[in-house]
Amino acid sequence: MSATYLEYRRASAFRRWTEREGIFSWLMIGPPILFLILLVGYPFAYGIWLSLEDRPVAHAGKFVGLANFIADFNDPVFWQVAINTFVYTFFATILKMVGGLALALTMNQDFRFKNTIRAMMLLPFIVPTVLSTIAWMWMLDPGFSVINWFLKYTGIADPGPSWLGNPSLAMMSLIIVNVWRGLPFYAITLLAGLQTISPDLYEAATIDGAGTWARFRYVTLPLLKPVIFIVTMFSVIFTFADFQLVYVLTRGGPANATHLFATYAFDIAMSGGQLGMGASVALAMLPPLALIIIAMSVYMKPNKS
Repeated sequence: MSATYLEYRRASAFRRWTEREGIFSWLMIGPPILFLILLVGYPFAYGIWLSLEDRPVAHAGKFVGLANFIADFNDPVFWQVAINTFVYTFFATILKMVGGLALALTMNQDFRFKNTIRAMMLLPFIVPTVLSTIAWMWMLDPGFSVINWFLKYTGIADPGPSWLGNPSLAMMSLIIVNVWRGLPFYAITLLAGLQTISPDLYEAATIDGAGTWARFRYVTLPLLKPVIFIVTMFSVIFTFADFQLVYVLTRGGPANATHLFATYAFDIAMSGGQLGMGASVALAMLPPLALIIIAMSVYMKPNKS
């Protein structure tokens, strides 16, 4: 038996082994799992360990257990940050959901320049966050704000309000900018879901006497439910952990009125030099975020007939 033939037999056996369903599946998912372990798992585990230490910048860490978390829970600013994060996430997500669905329903109609308008609708999502946020900063500036100029020109308010200097207006401004940026993601995703719904279902509902609202309620919404869940889940995660938009626009001010978990953790860790405390604040967002995702999953779970 020649060496070439033996090599061919071994190569064939190896190929048959790798083509087995269980082996092939692990070969496909192995590299992504390794990637996640190296680039996500290790930093996450290190963050947990860091949160259990008293770790000033440029100093060796000292293990303190849950002392950082206890200090967070006794800090009134921490609870203000928690409220800010929930308010910001709730209102931004609701507005993006309603506005995105309305845009998707509009974009699903036939009209002139439909494809051009769909492409232009993606611009807020395509433009880098920092660049678009700086533009919004100028638009909301008390001295140069085009919004205040419009209010003054129309006689509604003179002088215009300090959008980023008032705690309530600053939070409202952040929500508006977040909605402006996240609306295309909602709209395009829901539009893709709408286009998978067969027109025959709408025709059958119309024949049965269903009006516009009834078709939307009993045909569109139930079939869009899985897509709405997925896009809302991603939106909640991204909004809950938002950093760039908030830090560039307000840096958590005024008086911590717009600090979120991510920005507050960054300020404590980098500006304050307390890496352990910053890590504990960052990790504190995980349990409520997990509970939100679980609650959404239970609520959006399809009913079994």
